[in-house]
Amino acid sequence: MPHSPHGWSPAGSVSEQAPGVYFVEGPASNWIVARDQTGFILIDSGYPADRPLVLESIRHLGLNPAGARAVLITHGHVDHTGSAAFFSTSYGTPILCAPEELAHVQGKEKHQVRFSQVVVRAWRPRVFRWMVHVIQAGALTAKPAAQARAWDPGKLQTLPGSPEAILLPGHTPGSAAIFLPRAGAIAVGDSFVGGHPLSRAVGPQMLHPMYHADPTAALAVLHRLYGVGTTVILPGHGPALHMPLAEALTMLNSWKLASAPQPHPQRVPRRRRRPSALKRPGQGTL
Repeated sequence: MPHSPHGWSPAGSVSEQAPGVYFVEGPASNWIVARDQTGFILIDSGYPADRPLVLESIRHLGLNPAGARAVLITHGHVDHTGSAAFFSTSYGTPILCAPEELAHVQGKEKHQVRFSQVVVRAWRPRVFRWMVHVIQAGALTAKPAAQARAWDPGKLQTLPGSPEAILLPGHTPGSAAIFLPRAGAIAVGDSFVGGHPLSRAVGPQMLHPMYHADPTAALAVLHRLYGVGTTVILPGHGPALHMPLAEALTMLNSWKLASAPQPHPQRVPRRRRRPSALKRPGQGTL
């Protein structure tokens, strides 16, 4: 099979990370196909220009894109909703997200990094390359998934993999992780990632603060993931992570502290000497 644009191919980019759970590493963001005997779902859908890759990855698994039971959206950023409108209008696929994220996914609200935030950092090579890719990937002309609907726990349970949503507001108001209990894997969206074009690090890490609607809340809310028993973590950016989720969360707190700017040492003001302590004529010093 010929390679797709960007040198991408499903053979090297699609991997089964847990039974029936296929992690797809796109050129700059990831998506997930989860299947069982009842069919399959898609979790997130890359940038708009990733659509041929999304379709190719599904066909690579022997599946028909038109047969997706649903597309679940972890949050409404354009690098995760890029193919959602296409699935909705072309196949009638239900597009589902958290109720708190619905207006964002439908395009009625916008919680995206501002162009001005990127431009002022564009002198950095990594930021410039990322900005160029975003534009080429169709981020500025993306169509919202106007027909998206809010999920509910009962509806989710009827889908392949019996997904469970965990609301993690901070990255966006309705950002969520999607736990697949039967397979023992969790899709964490951008609540934290395994890597990013702006980062030199690989492993559990927070995105640059400019990507979060509320950076402080984005980190603080991750306590909701403690107690989720999984060792397969599928982030929206970077490689899949195989470690206890609790260990990844501990590393995130350490990583955040290590990456935070250290406060400058405070200058201690000189104490004024009292008149009685001033040197008097003829008085010696030690």
